[in-house]
Amino acid sequence: MKANARHHGKVTVVDLSGKITIGEGDIKLKQAVGALLDEGRKNVVLNLGGVSYMDSAGIGELVACYKRATEKGASLKLLNPNGKVQDLLILTKLQEIFDIFRDEREALASF
Repeated sequence: MKANARHHGKVTVVDLSGKITIGEGDIKLKQAVGALLDEGRKNVVLNLGGVSYMDSAGIGELVACYKRATEKGASLKLLNPNGKVQDLLILTKLQEIFDIFRDEREALASF
């Protein structure tokens, strides 16, 4: 998995690509979000458009990132989850917890 951060004023968009799976993707996700929170970034959007697959470890880390962000007074939102990732978010009912957007401008404006 790869993670590239882009800053739009007070909002940071993290473009994720590849697979978020146990042992690699979940660790990179934790490190990427953790680094932003440690920098004091309070508004984070995870762009899942390039994520082809996510396993239970990826889902667990997504929830853990959300929890860490909330504890630090930050907001974490999701952008463009595709087919299987979207299905997984619905199956696990995480669409009820996360703010999920299809349009990046709407996600940025939501802060």
